[in-house]
Amino acid sequence: MRITATLLLFGALLAPPAALADPAAEARAVMEETVAAVLAVLSDDARDKDAKREALETIALERFDFPTMAKLVLKRDWRKLDPAQRRAFIPAFRNYLASTYGDRISDYRQEGVELTGERKEARGDVTVLTRIMGSGATDGAQLDYRLRQRDGKWRIIDVVIENISLVSNLRSQFS
Repeated sequence: MRITATLLLFGALLAPPAALADPAAEARAVMEETVAAVLAVLSDDARDKDAKREALETIALERFDFPTMAKLVLKRDWRKLDPAQRRAFIPAFRNYLASTYGDRISDYRQEGVELTGERKEARGDVTVLTRIMGSGATDGAQLDYRLRQRDGKWRIIDVVIENISLVSNLRSQFS
């Protein structure tokens, strides 16, 4: 028994760190932190709408992988752009999302967010499943986040609202 425990401990010490980590659990932890930060901003009555928007944009810049999202939205067309056009598109895309969704801050009505699970996807991605509670829907609205690890950090690359992908939807609009 003592030899078995020693071997397990020794094996764990020799295993590479990635083998010890659970990608789904890591991605879920990132989303738990993100949801908590967003809800704290939204429920802060001391901040006006502009201050809330600024704080939420700061969180989004840290948590979303806008370069990857831009590539996914443009898909084949991304390769048609020269490097200067690509560099110009990413901040324009980010600003488009900020202006489109930033104006919805006043729609917040003390909804809660429940993380309901996570699943591994292709390419090492992880989708974290969430449900918005108290939004008027009986069971809440399904809102899932697809994350990809890049440069050692999990970042959101797509948001799926009631089975509709933001990236796919924008790709259709932009084409």
